[in-house]
Amino acid sequence: MTVRAMLSVIALAFTAYLAARGLLWTSPETVERGWLIIAALVLYLPVTWLWILLPGSRPQATPVATPGERSSLPGWAAALALVASAVVPNAAFLAVTPDGRTQPFVTWVIGGIGALMTIVMVRHRPIIAWIGMAALAVSASAWLGPVSALSLGLVGSLVWVSVAQLMSIALQRTARDAAQLSELQQAASAWQAAQSGRQRERRIHVQRALAVAGPVLARVIETGGNLRPSERTAARLAEHSLRDELRSPRLLDQGVRAEIDAARRRGSAVSLFDEGGLDGLDAAELQTVRAELAEILRGAVSDRLIIRTSPHNGVAVTVVGRSTGQGAGGDDDEVDLWREIRRPR
Repeated sequence: MTVRAMLSVIALAFTAYLAARGLLWTSPETVERGWLIIAALVLYLPVTWLWILLPGSRPQATPVATPGERSSLPGWAAALALVASAVVPNAAFLAVTPDGRTQPFVTWVIGGIGALMTIVMVRHRPIIAWIGMAALAVSASAWLGPVSALSLGLVGSLVWVSVAQLMSIALQRTARDAAQLSELQQAASAWQAAQSGRQRERRIHVQRALAVAGPVLARVIETGGNLRPSERTAARLAEHSLRDELRSPRLLDQGVRAEIDAARRRGSAVSLFDEGGLDGLDAAELQTVRAELAEILRGAVSDRLIIRTSPHNGVAVTVVGRSTGQGAGGDDDEVDLWREIRRPR
């Protein structure tokens, strides 16, 4: 049995006990209109049990259930609760003589309406609950006098409703804090997962860097820096490859690396810049972009190749080739290659 079901059973039993006291007429001679007492019971029990059992809609601000939460009921149920808080006490007091108004089978209405308004408060209708308590206080004070009303249960009813409101506020704050903690835990888990992914990427880059630069560095140490021209070329290419791995790892795969290396061996100066243009692409889309980039580089003969990811929504990568002009004023570079790789749709 859930906590909510247990609380509902306790509330049903308690309100039934309070109402049953109205049938124990310890002083029958004081009862002038017994039918009014029965009518009060007939009105009280269905309204109270309606507030206990009827499911309601959750507030839009808190779509997720919180500990101890009972969703609020519609307006017609609130109207019935207010009618009960005004009619039930007056009917009970009117049914007996002045001498019988302090009898337990009459004063039960003070505790009964207090219990109803406590349930109303728990169901997130504080204004209705306090209006009902005001109606009860006015009716009881008018029939019994303020001092007698307070001594016969009005104080206890006010305390019940006040405690219910304080507990509801505390539970709402606890639920809000728990939701915030859950969000922080999710953010921390996401951050940890991102860090783990970056660590794996860094390990892969380090391993690739060692594979590229390791033999060259070993040869430099072995010869004391006296490298042959071919070895110097290999060292320069290794340096460029490492720079590519640091600047633009998302642009690279084995095919792109091979074509960049081939272009550099042909004498082209290749520069890569990743400015976030590939963010949001999945593995298949990245593979499509890289394959097209490798195809462009395969036929490039420019002196300088600039490969840059694009922040444009429709363009993933821009490839620009520049070569030294051959005519008068040939010191200026001319653009002889311009290609744009579209973002996969």
